[in-house]
Amino acid sequence: MSNPQVVIEAAGLGKVYWDGDRMLQVMKNISLTVKKGEMVAVVGPSGCGKTTLLNILSGLDKASEGSVHLEGRELGRLSEKEKALIRNERIGFVFQFYHLLPEFTALENVMLPARMAKKDLAGKEERAKFLLDRVGMSGRLTHYPGELSGGEQQRVALARALMNEPSILFCDEPTGNLDPETASEVTGLIKNLSAQENKTVIIVTHDTDVAKMATRTWRMPVQS
Repeated sequence: MSNPQVVIEAAGLGKVYWDGDRMLQVMKNISLTVKKGEMVAVVGPSGCGKTTLLNILSGLDKASEGSVHLEGRELGRLSEKEKALIRNERIGFVFQFYHLLPEFTALENVMLPARMAKKDLAGKEERAKFLLDRVGMSGRLTHYPGELSGGEQQRVALARALMNEPSILFCDEPTGNLDPETASEVTGLIKNLSAQENKTVIIVTHDTDVAKMATRTWRMPVQS
């Protein structure tokens, strides 16, 4: 993959799970190319493998067949340690269920990726505060997740995903637990912040309104 504008290139992906002697084919012959700065909505019916695809593209899971190049590096040739480093430094994740640590404040949750990367924390608190301000949470820095609404928790999760200045955001049904108005606000934040910071976004969604906000919609083929 020599084109610097191509951030993700997946070719011939397949995924098989085994339950004893029973084989379950989740994906077969999936190919997808994503360019720098795109916001791609991955859509399709429940159970068609959208989350599995996202996990494979980000290196959280391995394909049974096919290849994934992420920023020019073939994930299948990397060690688990190398993939973990890429996920921490080059990728941000936003999930449906927020995954905030309940014993940490909003500010502490946002700073977690920097701590996990063992970065010099000088200036990192200021970036965390800056990001929380960008997502409209500057007045909630010391609040714990249990003191925040679902929409507020997702805003904190978005700020956390951007903490280490990743080049790619993977979002798995980020509005699935939100009411339509809040979902629209969160999707708008993802779109605007990714554009301002020149991020590439892959967003798995079943929400047609969310998909409409993306620069491109890609429909997951249904396995026969």
